[in-house]
Amino acid sequence: MTVRVATDVGGTFTDLVYIDEGNVKAVKSDTTPPNFEQGVVNAAIKADIDLSDVDFFAHGSTVVINAITERKGVKTGLITTKGFRDVLEIARGNTPDIFNNTYQKPNPFVERHLRLEIEERLDYQGNVITPINLDNLPELVAYFKSQQVEAIGVCFLHAYLNPEHEIKLVVALKNLWPEINVISSHEISAEWREYERTSTTVLSAYVLPPAQQYLDKLKKKLLANGLKSDPFIMQSNGGIATLKSARDNPITLVESGPVGGILGAAAYGEVIGDGNIMALDIGGTTAKCSLIHHGETRITTEYVLEKTAKKAGYPIKTPVIDIVEIGNGGGSIAWIDAANSLHVGPQSAGSTPGPVAYGRGGIAPTTTDANLITGRINSENFAGGEIQPDLNAVEAAFKTLADQLNVNAMDVAHGVLNIANSNMVNALKLISVNRGYDPRDFSLMAFGGGGALHATALGKELNARKVIIPPFAGVFSAWGMLMIDLRRDYIQTHRFALTDNSKNAVLSAFEQVIEKAGLDYKNDGIDQSKVKHEMYVDARYSGQEHTVKIHVPSTELEEIEFIRALSERFHQTHQQEYTFRLDGSAIEVVNIHLVSFGLLDKATLEKLPASSTESADTALIGKRSVDFDSDTQVTAAIYNREKLQPGMKFKGPAIIEESTTTTVVLPENRVEIDDFGGIHIYLRD
Repeated sequence: MTVRVATDVGGTFTDLVYIDEGNVKAVKSDTTPPNFEQGVVNAAIKADIDLSDVDFFAHGSTVVINAITERKGVKTGLITTKGFRDVLEIARGNTPDIFNNTYQKPNPFVERHLRLEIEERLDYQGNVITPINLDNLPELVAYFKSQQVEAIGVCFLHAYLNPEHEIKLVVALKNLWPEINVISSHEISAEWREYERTSTTVLSAYVLPPAQQYLDKLKKKLLANGLKSDPFIMQSNGGIATLKSARDNPITLVESGPVGGILGAAAYGEVIGDGNIMALDIGGTTAKCSLIHHGETRITTEYVLEKTAKKAGYPIKTPVIDIVEIGNGGGSIAWIDAANSLHVGPQSAGSTPGPVAYGRGGIAPTTTDANLITGRINSENFAGGEIQPDLNAVEAAFKTLADQLNVNAMDVAHGVLNIANSNMVNALKLISVNRGYDPRDFSLMAFGGGGALHATALGKELNARKVIIPPFAGVFSAWGMLMIDLRRDYIQTHRFALTDNSKNAVLSAFEQVIEKAGLDYKNDGIDQSKVKHEMYVDARYSGQEHTVKIHVPSTELEEIEFIRALSERFHQTHQQEYTFRLDGSAIEVVNIHLVSFGLLDKATLEKLPASSTESADTALIGKRSVDFDSDTQVTAAIYNREKLQPGMKFKGPAIIEESTTTTVVLPENRVEIDDFGGIHIYLRD
């Protein structure tokens, strides 16, 4: 027996997808903070999986990002170059809230008294100016011990070019204090920008102990329940890693959960021949979206945590799929501010107490409650029939807000949905319009427990080509993990001008990195025949500050053709992102970026038997009244998704139900079922 399993731990639910002898099945189980690993085991028990039969287990989790956002990391110290202890506090001069004369920068994760200095200095080329002096290291260690520091980050000036001093310090630290958790900047980021690299190092140290403890507990729990090998761990860069690799550098898991769905969207888009997709994942706590263009996701190291219109946030310089995340999910709470205005989120009811309908003590109405009271969610099949919703409590909760606003309860419910949709549309514009892409050229693929409920309204607002609800939409992030390979990203600052004679400079810059990637995979037990490389460079016009990422063309091209192709890709990408190009201007390469894949045997998606008729009547299970907006209450056809077959067609208004999500089809929409059971909703003729 061959069983492949993937799990995704979200803020509300833990999703599990498994393939057993070619059959794909899925379950949801409550997330169990703080012992998240128990929720994973509970999901396996619920699915009736014998873990001893599992030969592939992938896992995505929010443990790292939760540790940061909830400030549940450990007390952290920083050791840096003499004279640079305040880099973390000086940060950048950007002020998002530009008209606020009392604006305060985000508080550093390491207080000043825990930021200590060592005498050493490198120049901007990585040459030693002042050798490292470790004479006062015992005093620093004694001080950190007296302050109950549990983790130390090490970040020296220009260490991205020459890690010699960082390596010497870490060795000396471990000799003096073997049990301390320590991580240095060159292990995480080999890019310049001192503040961003220091911030990343500090946050890496901050989450190192809790992340390692979680991964160790997960491994122990799964092995105790029969799993024969270590699980693979989903990374933020769109690949999975061995547990050992993830444990050594857990900051790479900062967006571990959401990216599985984004990669799943790209994989499903490839299967159905659609490479232009706006991927939207609506869970219980948040909504996440990302753009897929020509089948490729966008990778960035400009990730900023907790950034808002009024806060600069905290930069993390690790490769992350370009995701926009907002605090709007099924559990987002509706509330009224002091000015008597209605808001939705970012506060979430989670799974406990959860939405009011759960009957677990929640009293504040949520987006899920609004979908329930308007008839979009079937009260007779709520949460797959596992929960009997308390409709009276839901109505009372909305009436409480309605009385404050002097309207009726149903108006508040529609207001909640409209506000949530507006927030999500703005997020989708950030990954499309703000990146120079026209939403009309893209399909909106929605998944997660709430994605299908909101997708048609969002697609209509954006004028997208169509909406796609893929198979297993409610647990799609977990499904996506079964479709991807091991991945490592190696980014190194390496500056040189791009000229007609630069081909050798480009290729030689990658030689050592390719050798390191091969060694890393060898240490992971991956055969070299299974390793594949892709080369990118970050480049800019000479004199600019920031860069754009471009794919290096085939190395088989002659030198002139190679440079021309690379230059043209740069000009096109720059025009796409910044609306202009400067043909003839000097181009400078700043970073090289090697993406190395360890190819794995992945799940395959088989075509389903085609329907003998286009009619979907065999999937029709009834009708009910649904409020599609405050002025339109209509009778909608209700379909069972499991009975919808390839080739079937029908028109809205309709509701499509399945165990893990519900799809809303607006009155003017047209629906077709693809060869794999995906729902294609056409928003315009």
